[in-house]
Amino acid sequence: MTERRPLSLHVPARPVRPGDEPDFSHIAMARAGEVRRPPVEVAAHEIHDLAYSIIRVLNRQGEAVGPWAPRLDADALKAGLRAMMLTRAFDARMMMAQRQGKTSFYMQCLGEEAIACAFQTALAKGDMNFPTYRQPGLLISQGWPLKEMMCEIFSNSADRLRGRQMPVLYSVKEAGFFSVSGNLATQYVQAVGWAMASAISGDTRVATGWIGEGSTAESDFHAALVFASVFRPPVVLNIVNNQWAISSFQWVAGGESVTFAARAHGYGIPSLRVDGNDYLAVQSVACWAVERARRNLGPTLIEFVTYRAGPHSSSDDPSRYRPKQESDAWPLGDPIERLKKHLIVLGAWTEQRHTQLQAELDEEVLLVQREAERLGTLQSGPRPDPATIFEDVFRDMPRHLREQRAEMEG
Repeated sequence: MTERRPLSLHVPARPVRPGDEPDFSHIAMARAGEVRRPPVEVAAHEIHDLAYSIIRVLNRQGEAVGPWAPRLDADALKAGLRAMMLTRAFDARMMMAQRQGKTSFYMQCLGEEAIACAFQTALAKGDMNFPTYRQPGLLISQGWPLKEMMCEIFSNSADRLRGRQMPVLYSVKEAGFFSVSGNLATQYVQAVGWAMASAISGDTRVATGWIGEGSTAESDFHAALVFASVFRPPVVLNIVNNQWAISSFQWVAGGESVTFAARAHGYGIPSLRVDGNDYLAVQSVACWAVERARRNLGPTLIEFVTYRAGPHSSSDDPSRYRPKQESDAWPLGDPIERLKKHLIVLGAWTEQRHTQLQAELDEEVLLVQREAERLGTLQSGPRPDPATIFEDVFRDMPRHLREQRAEMEG
């Protein structure tokens, strides 16, 4: 009788650890402009290859090349650069505020600004984003007041959510920004359901769902893809692959054996991979996918390949699980620097003007922060009335809550 060897599991392990040299050899990148652009009405099975490559527009010389290069004028490009720079300046100030004890918690989107800021330009008023905590650029790029966002972070007297959400879990219906959920992946099924409702009612609005690569391991991700594949609602499903889910490398979520974009193949959903640090590539692919939704051609899944340059949150220390110099070694570069270089190549920007704008935005954010802090912070100032905890739960407050409120106030 043949002796059988003991069985074992494969446990994905990050090839480099703190102190090692960064290694991104596992990321296969096509040259800028090399990936084909199919027609919007293409069938899912005809673009399987696009789930294994990376769509790029900006080359290393700062030029926009290839079929995906969008026709954006200098003013639109400068608006995109400003939105990304403002998002980063906002992030830096709020992280500093957390370190000063003015808020309990904060999460940055450092290095990922191009994804939200560029994608938002493809949407119209009335469309709905179902974001994660790393897409503040969806709000900032459309000019939503920074003061309102800061008040939510500080949970002060002007917080529209009255301190009921964790900091950075914004909710802005009028800006097409659905309430951020701290429970990962729930926004995916919500996006699909909202898009189904839009189609059922004969509306023209589309939805976008956002998720991190780590959260694709949640069952909600797959449930959303089942409904999206069966009913084909007008939804764009975005996966932001920033390589890390807290301290777990993307391989733990399945990225070692197959791309996250390729997961859509089993559901018959068209999918693509995009350079998430290339503003032009993101904008072009976003317009392509949103146009598919508007033409009633069903869902599209997009994997944005990027890198989480900062910690997972203000409670995280990434130096404990990855090399300190890994961010600098990221092969797709910095999204702000790349768009700046492109504008300079076009003759529409200069290093001097960039430095000036940076100073202007830093000052703008600082002034807004001072206004928000006058309305209270975690440390001091006015706070929401504790009695409001009983409000906005039921349309008509039931008797037991009225009694509890009276007891608290008495």
